[in-house]
Amino acid sequence: QVQLVESGGGLVQAGGSLRLACAASGSLDSLNTMGWYRQAPGKQREAVADIIRGGPTTYGDSVKGRFTISRDNAKNTVYLQMNSLKPEDTAVYYCSVYIPYRRYWGQGTQVTVSS
Repeated sequence: QVQLVESGGGLVQAGGSLRLACAASGSLDSLNTMGWYRQAPGKQREAVADIIRGGPTTYGDSVKGRFTISRDNAKNTVYLQMNSLKPEDTAVYYCSVYIPYRRYWGQGTQVTVSS
């Protein structure tokens, strides 16, 4: 079993920054991809960013240039630095990891950006 604990959400004004963190624990021997998804009210969950062990990253088009994903493999923790936040970034942000052959999800953390 794998447990994911997220932190760092909150309320911020447009143009501000937040940093999310997600610590993974449990059976992590084959942990490879760590990432973030988000879901706004009335919308489908969308991929925000992910990072593979060793460094390659991918970003959703709407966050490129504003968000940065990173990970600390020693701590099994993934981070999401969010800058230049916009009201449309408001959503519940979920940490997710993929360990063959299953994807695990965190409980979600609310990010609210006021205009």
